[in-house]
Amino acid sequence: MSATADSTTEASGITGAPDAATSPVPTLRPRTELLAGLLAAVLAMLAYCVAMAARGTYPFGSRGRAINDLGNQFVPFHAHLWDLAHGAAPGDLFYNWNSAFGVPFLGDAFTYLANPFSWLTVVFPRDMVDLPVFLTTLLSIGLGTGLMTHYLGRLRPGSPWLRALLAVGFGLCAWAVNDASPDPMWCWGLVSVPLIGIAADWALQGRRWVLGSLAVALCWFGNFYTAAMATLAIGLVTLVRVFLRDEDRRAKLLGLARAAGMVVVGVALAAPVLLVSLNASKSAAPMPDTTLKMTSIVDQVAMLLPASRYSTSVPNIAVGMLGLILLLTFPFVRRVPVRERVAWLVMLAVTWASMMLPATLILWQGGAKPNGSPFRDVFVFSAMTIMVAWLALSRRPQPRELLGGTGLLLVVVLCAAFGPVSQHHGSQEYVWITLALCGALTLGGLLALNFTRGKTGPTRAVGAVLAFSVLACGTLSVYAIDTLRDRDRPFFTPHATVNSQTKAARAALAATNDFPVSRTDPGPHLFVNNDSELLNGQGADYYSSYTPQQTAEALGALGFPYTMAGRHVFSPSDPASRAIFGITSYLETDKTNPNGFVQRHQAASPLLTVHGAAPAGKAAVNPFAKMNDLLGADVWTVPTLTQTRGPAATQHADGSITVPAHAKGSAFPTFTATGCTVGAPVYVNTAFAAGTLQVNGQTADLAGTYPMTKAGLRQVGTVGADGKISLALGSFKEQKLPAGVLGCLDTGRLDGAVAAQKAAAPTDLKVGGHGFSATLPSGSTGYAVMATTVRDGWSCTVDGRSVKPVDYDGLFGIPLGAHGAKNLSCSYTPPGLKSGLAGTGVGLLGLLSLPGYAWLRRRSTLPRARA
Repeated sequence: MSATADSTTEASGITGAPDAATSPVPTLRPRTELLAGLLAAVLAMLAYCVAMAARGTYPFGSRGRAINDLGNQFVPFHAHLWDLAHGAAPGDLFYNWNSAFGVPFLGDAFTYLANPFSWLTVVFPRDMVDLPVFLTTLLSIGLGTGLMTHYLGRLRPGSPWLRALLAVGFGLCAWAVNDASPDPMWCWGLVSVPLIGIAADWALQGRRWVLGSLAVALCWFGNFYTAAMATLAIGLVTLVRVFLRDEDRRAKLLGLARAAGMVVVGVALAAPVLLVSLNASKSAAPMPDTTLKMTSIVDQVAMLLPASRYSTSVPNIAVGMLGLILLLTFPFVRRVPVRERVAWLVMLAVTWASMMLPATLILWQGGAKPNGSPFRDVFVFSAMTIMVAWLALSRRPQPRELLGGTGLLLVVVLCAAFGPVSQHHGSQEYVWITLALCGALTLGGLLALNFTRGKTGPTRAVGAVLAFSVLACGTLSVYAIDTLRDRDRPFFTPHATVNSQTKAARAALAATNDFPVSRTDPGPHLFVNNDSELLNGQGADYYSSYTPQQTAEALGALGFPYTMAGRHVFSPSDPASRAIFGITSYLETDKTNPNGFVQRHQAASPLLTVHGAAPAGKAAVNPFAKMNDLLGADVWTVPTLTQTRGPAATQHADGSITVPAHAKGSAFPTFTATGCTVGAPVYVNTAFAAGTLQVNGQTADLAGTYPMTKAGLRQVGTVGADGKISLALGSFKEQKLPAGVLGCLDTGRLDGAVAAQKAAAPTDLKVGGHGFSATLPSGSTGYAVMATTVRDGWSCTVDGRSVKPVDYDGLFGIPLGAHGAKNLSCSYTPPGLKSGLAGTGVGLLGLLSLPGYAWLRRRSTLPRARA
């Protein structure tokens, strides 16, 4: 590998190379650029794979990699994508009939599956879904690293091989390894930064309007969240570049206008992604407001060192030893004009401050407070540090200048050694190993570059040393972050996504699948938070940032459990709820079974039922009353509670009860209920209450927290021979029990209600894609009720006339009118799709505007030339 430049404008790579500020069109040899980009990609991917292999992590070992949301969301979503592509799922990209009894899917697809590499999933066997998910991360790292290699050459000419080594630090930056690798869609951000940068460079040159606009559109389509951050970052970089160019004001403004226009056109082309996702976000169950916690400046400086990870949320900005040493050396490089040094350093300071201050942080986060780490945007800062590092390396820093950078490195080391984070969290021995090994090799290699000018052999030897240092640093960083994550966060234990148990569960559900006649439900969430997608069932479980508020509220009101303030809903555990939603087959936890589950069966109502009466609405004040209304029979009895012991509780007019805090040594507030049939199953509805619950001598722990975690209906035994039920609740602080705390289920009446609804069921029910249709019993009036919860985005017709869906006790009600209806049909269109497609049309006009204008000018000048 030669560290000398191969382009005609960068003959020496040290002197005589024109400055980026005065030469906006560097000459880059395509073949050399391609080879350098491939080298960078291979080094980055090799380091990542070697570290994973050393950890024994899939696909190089038995240890899974589906941690946290990678297991809970992204692997199941990719499995669902496979099912859709192969016609194995009942829905389509518009609507997902597998989760939460039917929810919109296009927002999920745009947000979680739009990374182009995610679509590799469809060409692999379904039982290998973990492999394409891994490849999505790996190939995104490789492509982003290769593109960054090329983009650095557009900032300033210089050796493509040295650019390749620097780019590896970006592809394996701490954000990529720690934050993005479990989130394959975020990995596309590694591609977006350099690709949008290349497009902006074309705009400054007045070239490739169409290709540049399409590049921006591809970035925003692949993941709009990280693309927005990348666009803002490249905007700042472009402002600095234009400021430093030796041009008049008009030329500078024209270049910025072209770049801005290219971004506008590219974003407009991706408008469906933005508008569909925005509407999905607006209709989603809202998360409570969060308080953003910033780390100290000392900790922020410490995070510049590679191979570090902490159990608290910190900005993961490290870019490896090569990039770090050159970044710290940049202020001292005398060959960089003072004006240029000041401009880039000010840009870094402004960017960093805006990312750390709560008032401006949301600008980087798409205008909303992040749900989780507030440092999701720091990868663009890592990219900026690599750019600055290249501006230093392209001038070949001298020993004295490197000494200045080493002095600043010592400051960083002191922050890591004595800062608040290091004193309160686990050992960071990997930092010191990486610093000692890679720091010494890197610094030695940079010093040696000053003594190998014009000497091919020594230059290649130094390049090899630097390449080894970069590879070693990347490998150690990936290995360390993955190891420390296991040590500090047991919560991140990998989920089981594809193994003998999940295969058995999927086979069991497939064997009883009869959708849309009935539903199959994975039930107890044995594996991940989206088991219905992972196993291709049709249960209530669903976890997404786009879980509709209508779904969370409807299922919560029917006694279903949820967490994340409704963004993660769970399957029911009572037969009445299963009957309402057509569940005839479900899995149940059984630790004695080798697969960890057994399959149960029950009778259930059809998915579409006809109700002659209007919904109970507010009259159904508790889950039991709502279910009675939906089943058309009083299958639940809700006994009245009378306090018999303990501190006085307050019973409110709406039926809820405020229970005082339990004083140590005193009796629990205790209630007695009568009126239920002897032997009837007893269920409790405790909602957000927390504490210790006692029912007829049985004890259960409650862990509800408003508004985050709501408990679902839970069976607590049966009615005793005396017909009485005793309930007591003890908690260290005041608790509120909802209306209808107890419900007794009459299983005989439930069987009769199900049989009656089956007998009156519509015929020829068809559910698929993003719609459903049915033929109703002759003379049907009142309401047809579909066992799903989302109503926004649907349009329906009854016997050819348009009707608007209504809320029928939280479910999808279709008014049939008073004169008898025969046929109904409903179709779903994602909100925002039509306006998004209109935006794409405007973007196409913008895309063709400049080529069209040029064509018209040529046509108009041809007659004059001939004349």
